[in-house]
Amino acid sequence: MWKISGIFAVTAVIAMLEVPSLWKQKLVKELWVFAILLLVGAGLSFALIMHVTLPSPLDFLTWIYKPISDVFKKFLS
Repeated sequence: MWKISGIFAVTAVIAMLEVPSLWKQKLVKELWVFAILLLVGAGLSFALIMHVTLPSPLDFLTWIYKPISDVFKKFLS
């Protein structure tokens, strides 16, 4: 529970430090990107704390490139 509270507190502090300057400069697109990346980072941190099994990005790349690799193997042998 303390770890989750700590992540939430750090996320809130980062948001309080960065959002006002982005808002003053009227950088709306950058504010959206910042918010999305901060939420994704916080969400992954929460998942890590709760020991949720997350798939590796390498699994996705293997799934995409495996058929291409098979075609080249067949072509070259």
